Amino acid sequence: MSQQPLPGASTVLTMGIISIVGTFFCCGPFGAIFSIIALVKAKTASQLYHQNPENYTDYSNVKTGKILAYIGLAFALISLVLVIIYFGFIIAMITAGSNDWGGGY
Repeated sequence: MSQQPLPGASTVLTMGIISIVGTFFCCGPFGAIFSIIALVKAKTASQLYHQNPENYTDYSNVKTGKILAYIGLAFALISLVLVIIYFGFIIAMITAGSNDWGGGY
């Protein structure tokens, strides 16, 4: 029996790459969305592979895509925390300086 490419393996790898690139060049939430999609696709592809491992190739793409998706998700969460800290700092500075804007009233 000839082996065929694992369905969804290239999609997992592509989504894993896009999750990292999307986090750095666009914004964090897009990277998180693509990494979640990659992880869901990796789960289904892994289940399919483990049912009949002799029928499929390209399982290494699934493992690599899953690792990239976890890295992209971590970067997305770090960027989310940094954005929250950034805006929290701005709000803290505005509220702390609001007493000085009154002009002596």
